[in-house]
Amino acid sequence: MVAHTCNPRTLGGACRALMDEVEHDITKARQKKAKVGSFRINPDGTQERRKIPLAQSEAFLTDLLEKVCERMNDYKLEEDPVTKERTFKRFAPRKGDRIYQEFKKLYFYSDAYRPLKFACETIIEEYEDEIFSLIAQEAHYLADKLCSEKSDLCETSANHTEL
Repeated sequence: MVAHTCNPRTLGGACRALMDEVEHDITKARQKKAKVGSFRINPDGTQERRKIPLAQSEAFLTDLLEKVCERMNDYKLEEDPVTKERTFKRFAPRKGDRIYQEFKKLYFYSDAYRPLKFACETIIEEYEDEIFSLIAQEAHYLADKLCSEKSDLCETSANHTEL
């Protein structure tokens, strides 16, 4: 079982960063549809297939959770100058942002994100069913729901802001 600490260098920060990335991808995928159903052909020559929101497709969600931890290197540890609270903040632009193409010309490499990536993978392994359930319920504030309510990895955020 995952240790229940909210050290922003590990599980708590990784949980919030993970769910920020998941929520971003889910929001983008909500406009798209995926065909699901059987590949069997009925005697009348038809197939039982229907369209569902891509964000609810098991294949989409599985693929998302397999790749999302690779994005943990897009985060850096910041310290609030007043409260001295340390949190992970996304510093890299997302695909589709205007400066994304220019940003990708730069090369960043650091082993500093490895613990965050490992924590992300650990959280997915431990809480994959809860993540799927929250997405299926179309829950809002995914980071608070998973990181505070379901897993108790962090304290509840009062402001529900994006990382």
